Amino acid sequence: MTAAGIISAIVIGAIIGALARFVLPGRQAIGILLTIVIGILGAVSGTWLAQQVGVATTDGIDWIEILFQIGVAAVGVALVSGVSSRRTV
Repeated sequence: MTAAGIISAIVIGAIIGALARFVLPGRQAIGILLTIVIGILGAVSGTWLAQQVGVATTDGIDWIEILFQIGVAAVGVALVSGVSSRRTV
């Protein structure tokens, strides 16, 4: 992976992670770095899941794929936030 690929993965992960936290109600007890990591994993997993369901790759913006990515990342944020909040109590 090139340096540009790593930088773009971080940027996309930050955006997907932030959107995932935005769609969840309440406050999540996780940091920004963990949010970015979950966003990157959610983006990759969401793309894979969308392809498995049959969402076609187009030349433009794949809105359905983006929804899959945000949904997977939101589940990841909720799970990690729930686990980390139990450990601190």
